[in-house]
Amino acid sequence: MAIEDPFIGRGWSFPPAFDKQEAGVVMSTGIRDIEESLRIIFTTALGERIMNPLFGCGLDDSVFEVMNTSRISYLENLIRTAIIYHEPRIDADQVTVEPDQFAGILTIGVGYKVRGANSRFNFVYPYYLTERAA
Repeated sequence: MAIEDPFIGRGWSFPPAFDKQEAGVVMSTGIRDIEESLRIIFTTALGERIMNPLFGCGLDDSVFEVMNTSRISYLENLIRTAIIYHEPRIDADQVTVEPDQFAGILTIGVGYKVRGANSRFNFVYPYYLTERAA
């Protein structure tokens, strides 16, 4: 199975964009679609989606918590569970959360294998809140 196989999927790009010439939505396919899906899962708070309140990961609940070993293990399990429920195209082999206390960033690493393909990939996502300039 090729990585760009239609079996993997096709969906709207994230963030959504529109193509004037094609008069339609910009689509993403293959691994890019999977990684955009993971990004959506990580940034969606539980209860945020009206018709699907269980969608998401709930990482925002831990923004102001102390990042000790117990909290990191909790977040790794939370991420792994969210991937199992909301991204059926992959198997997450390895989930790591590495905090940077001084920068206020959690670096989330997901090593995954696409189901039905013998290909492994890594996805690294820096989770942090951006401040707006006034």
